[in-house]
This record gives sequence, structure tokens and C-alpha cells, in this order.
Amino acid sequence: MAGTLTFDGRTYPDGRASDPKALGWMQGSPPPADRRIEFGKQALLGFPQIRWTLCHTREFLPTVNVWRGDGGPSTFAREDLAGDIEALAFDDLQGRRMQWQDALADTYTDGIVVLHRGRIVYERYIGELQAHVPHSCFSVTKSYACTLAAMLVHEGVVDERRPIAHWLPEMRGTAWEDATLRQVMDMQVGAAYSEAYADSAADVWAYSRAGGTMARPPGYDGPGNFYEYLATIRKDGAHGEAISYKTVNTEVLCWVMKRATGLSLARMLSERLWAPLGCEQDAYFTVDPIGVPMGGGGMSAALRDLARFGEAMRCDGAFNGKQVVPAAVVADIARGSDPAKFAKAGYALLPGYSYRSMWWVAHDEHGTFEARGIHGQRIYVAPGAEMVIARFGSHPVAANSGNDPITLAQFRALAGLLRGR
Repeated sequence: MAGTLTFDGRTYPDGRASDPKALGWMQGSPPPADRRIEFGKQALLGFPQIRWTLCHTREFLPTVNVWRGDGGPSTFAREDLAGDIEALAFDDLQGRRMQWQDALADTYTDGIVVLHRGRIVYERYIGELQAHVPHSCFSVTKSYACTLAAMLVHEGVVDERRPIAHWLPEMRGTAWEDATLRQVMDMQVGAAYSEAYADSAADVWAYSRAGGTMARPPGYDGPGNFYEYLATIRKDGAHGEAISYKTVNTEVLCWVMKRATGLSLARMLSERLWAPLGCEQDAYFTVDPIGVPMGGGGMSAALRDLARFGEAMRCDGAFNGKQVVPAAVVADIARGSDPAKFAKAGYALLPGYSYRSMWWVAHDEHGTFEARGIHGQRIYVAPGAEMVIARFGSHPVAANSGNDPITLAQFRALAGLLRGR
């Protein structure tokens, strides 16, 4: 039964009550005014509109395609474990007893695919999402981008010990002038930039306006693209001492890769990952006014294609008979980094984690590492349980602290169930 949920003192319709199909967003010819979503008039990430917009990003913003290549898609074997999985009950991190289906609703899940030993054992699409429809990935994008960067480091194309100004003299005088590439890859850069999504004055929104993903107010005279915005950010504190998660680091990283290889992020992703994995659908990136893909969070993709990447990472970089990512790159990511540096970042729900090459590493009994994005996006790789989960969501709270109390317990419980089979 539909109801409400409360987060940070605010009450929202729950996952069932906010179903975008039931609410009728953008239905009709034309849609009625109170069911219409228009860029610059309504907030694309406002709730409950977000439950529709995350499946329709390219209808609002300019994009560039990530080609899946001209080969046929790779295929998954299937084993239906829906009955066992939907019977799963667990205690969330706040001590509440949860049932599987309620957990999906209460985390505003749009779709979920579970792989066990490479087979699809569970797949569900809810609300606006369909199997072939790309959904916003947000910061899951970072894990794709930095895996590409780690591959370039492994191949000797770039040297992770060099400062960013080696490739980008434009960054002299900014936070990144004396930061090494590795410090950027591990989010250990001291930069005067805030990413508190609940704060309307946070720097993340200035970054969004510069990149064109948020409407600019009348008379706007700020930076006109991502590169111009990066040039405004100054150093704040020492590099290399603690994790300081800031999306702008990924934009710097992607700029270095473009400068070093001559390839756009969209083309590199297509050639190095999307086509070799045999993805079913093209992905796409939002782009800024000069055509730069948003490497920090601008990718949209179909859910099973995220599962393909997760399965390759679980299998030491191999997928569909190909070594797509060097095994040494995957091993370096899965080992993680220094949990003491991560602890300084204050993620209370992620004790014992570390952060390496823009992946979140749990250091748990399953060897779990994750790609994580705001509003509930996830690739959850648990090698010890031979399990991968790809999940899209449209949670009303951007920060994953909104869904993690359920999600982390839910995925760990599923790993325990599958590990014993």
C-alpha cells in the first residue's frame, strides 16, 4: 500500500505513491500544465518529477552518443531465482525488519539486475524504466572514466606521479597545479569547492550552471563551460592527506585523458569498454556548451549494460571471452586504498571503506567494491559471493545516506544468500 517516507525532516510520497506512470508526467498531447516538465521552468531533479526525468535526460539537454559498435550484443544465461530473492528478509542498518519488495519501493528503485556467476538471476523494471531505456548514472560515470584512466596508467600512456599542470598548463594557479594524477584519481585534492547537494549555494550548482545542466539565471556572466569553471577553483588544504570527494576532480581527469590521447571521453568509452563488452544499447553523455562530455556524472545507460561492466570487474577484467580491462588494473582497484584517509571524509554509513580510482571499496568478507551515484545509482561487485548488482533509482534525497541504510543491508543479505548456493 502506498504511503509516505520521511528523510531529514521532510516527508515524501513513497516509491509506490510516486510511481511516474501513475502520476502521468508528460502524458497527453500536450501534457496538462501540472503534469509538464520543462527545462528551466521545473527542476529536473525535483521530486517527484525526478522519477520521470532520469529516464529522459537527452530530451532536455544536449548529448553525445557512446556507440555500442557494430557487433551483436553479448548474451547472458539466465536462472530465475526471483522466488528466493523476493522471499528474502533482512534488518536494515537502523534495525528495521525489511522485506525485499518493500526495500525496492522504499529506496525508489527504478530497475535492478542481479547476476550470480554471470547469469541473470533477478531483473525488475519499475515505473518509467524499461530494459532498453538509458537512465542517468550520475557518479557511476566516475568509475567508468577512472577505470579508463587506470588503463592508460597501466599502459604507460600517462604517468600517475606527474602533476596535472604537466598536461594542463591551464591549471597553473588552480587547486590542481601541484596535485598529481594519482591524487586526482583517488579524490585526495585540497580544493575550495563544496558538494553538499542539499545546500542551494553549494559550488556543485555553479559547476552545473557552467556545464549547462542547470538553467542559468537572467544576466548570467559566469563560466561558460566546464574548462572555464575549473580555472576558477583554488587550492584549499594539502593534497594527499584525506579523501575529499569532489566531482570537479573527474572533469580534470577527463581533460587530462583528452589532452594525452586526443580522444573524447565518449569515443574512448565506446572503443575501450562499450563495444568490447558487447553492450546492448548505445549510452550517451550530456555535454557542455563547447561539447565536453560531463565525465563527473553525465552518462546515461541501459541497466544490463552496467551489469556487463560490473561482471567484467568481478572477473578480473575478462568478459565474453575477452580481457577488456587489464587484470592488474582491476586488482589495484579491488585492493582499495588507505581506510584511514577515507575515515576523515566522515561517511558514517561506510565504516572501513576506502576509495581507489573512483571506486568505493568495502574491505568486507565478499571483497565488495562499488560504483555509486546520487539518488541511488549503483554497480555493486561482490567477488566473494560471485555476485554483481546493477541498480537505478530516483530517490528524493540526492546523497546516498538517504538509501544506504536499506541498500547496504539489502545487498549484503543477498550476497549471503547467493554465496551459500
